[in-house]
Amino acid sequence: MPSIKDVPGPYRLFFYSFDCNEPMHVHVQRERMVCKFWLEPVELAQNYGFQNRELNRIRQLIDSDLTRIKKAWNEHCYPD
Repeated sequence: MPSIKDVPGPYRLFFYSFDCNEPMHVHVQRERMVCKFWLEPVELAQNYGFQNRELNRIRQLIDSDLTRIKKAWNEHCYPD
């Protein structure tokens, strides 16, 4: 379960290897809360525990680092 390094704040952004057959997305975790965002377009797919206000912050975080997150997805799911 590779994580994206150097993400500011209390969040861990990561991928599951078995998810590479799905559209591009990222999982976000803080404590026991987890959500999943599609990346094209950035849209909430699943949420387990986050309040709407925090989901908006997470979405902004993803939007601000979208290029790097997509690159990490491609490197993980489609290595050379």
